[in-house]
Amino acid sequence: MGRVDKGVGCSVTGCANPAERSLSRGEMGGSGLNVGGEGRRVYLCRDHYKAWKKATKKSREMERSRW
Repeated sequence: MGRVDKGVGCSVTGCANPAERSLSRGEMGGSGLNVGGEGRRVYLCRDHYKAWKKATKKSREMERSRW
């Protein structure tokens, strides 16, 4: 049972929604989301996860094409 299942909140500054996904801090680079706190993981609610996916779509496609 991970932290998301336990009910950790969204890591984006000013958001109080419960988190649905967790990402590494390295994956958050270039997304434009203002993430507060420290640690290796970033927890995102549904809305901010969608925003992250939309903002990093091009770079994730390029990363997958290198496989």
